[in-house]
Amino acid sequence: MMKKIVFILFIFCSYSALAQQDILEQIEQNNTVLSALRKQADAEKIANKTGIYLENPEIGYHYLWGNNAEMGNRTDFEVSQSFDFPTTYSNRKKVANAQNKQVDLKYLLERKEILLEAEMICIQLTYHNALSKELEKQLVLTQEVADAYKTKFDKGDANALELNKAKYDLLNAQKDYRASITEKEFLEAELIRLNSGNAIDYTISAFSEIQLPVDFGDWYRNQKEKNILLQYYQQEVWISQKNEKLQRSLNLPKFSAGYMSEKVLTEHFQGVTIGVSIPLWENKNTIKQVKAQTVANQQMELDANLRDYHQSEALYKKAANLQLIVNDFKTYQLSDNTADLLKRALDAGEIDLIGFILELGIYYDLVQDKLETERDLHLAVAELMQWERD
Repeated sequence: MMKKIVFILFIFCSYSALAQQDILEQIEQNNTVLSALRKQADAEKIANKTGIYLENPEIGYHYLWGNNAEMGNRTDFEVSQSFDFPTTYSNRKKVANAQNKQVDLKYLLERKEILLEAEMICIQLTYHNALSKELEKQLVLTQEVADAYKTKFDKGDANALELNKAKYDLLNAQKDYRASITEKEFLEAELIRLNSGNAIDYTISAFSEIQLPVDFGDWYRNQKEKNILLQYYQQEVWISQKNEKLQRSLNLPKFSAGYMSEKVLTEHFQGVTIGVSIPLWENKNTIKQVKAQTVANQQMELDANLRDYHQSEALYKKAANLQLIVNDFKTYQLSDNTADLLKRALDAGEIDLIGFILELGIYYDLVQDKLETERDLHLAVAELMQWERD
């Protein structure tokens, strides 16, 4: 049942889902930061696999001459191989694999951050596309009123005060419209930036319906498994624990084995060499350090879980409250022809200019409030649901 609720929420949250998903896919493909991060991740994974194998063998040759002919010269030849305690190599491989998984998680986090930024910009653009349309209607209407009062003033049917009021109303409408267009163009430029300079035609101007899950606790437990940030902190603990085992094996004796040959005049000595390095001082306190790091990472994981839960709960409550406001707007539907009705009432003399300006201002304030509430709702849901999306 929980999966069905989450699925329904995903469908409703994806307003114009296909169009937006296409944009996000374009950005993921074209974004130069993501491309660089992918290559950096590949380099880090190769680096993590470096230095986990046997040390290089060592070959030595010595030619020593004596101080008289009877002593003759001496020739030494030696081949040796040093190696750590056997469990060290398997522990190094486990640490490297864990670090490589962490590299992948780090890339996914950075990818999510960029795509979430793009999604937030799309929501803001939807808002400004819708707002610009409404403000354009307001601008056309106030322009008609200003022109009408200019004609009336020229004929002596209106005074200078009424004309100035109409002009000021027009000026405010022009200001609001230009401000919205400016912000809209800025957001479009930001979207193009994320798409590495490739143009994106974003024309969506309506928000879709949203249905939040009924029970936050059930939903959170379900999506927590998909939370890459929490996986990242969990992996940090895992790496520290593997490092503890690695450090213990590094504190065990190291060995060396090889072959040695020595020639002096007619004598020839040869045989095997064996050496042991006893770790008495070199690695002092290293185990204490990695244990302390594990404890620190565990505390960071606990903190990350607490922060994520409370942040998600706050976003859920915020979205739920915004949803109630959106529903209120739907209950008291704003008529699309309200502005036209006010204009006809003004022309018929049923209301004066001041009444028209006040009523029109109230109407467009409500329209903007409705759009802002829908925008804020979708912004909150986008952040809340970020781990639900690929």
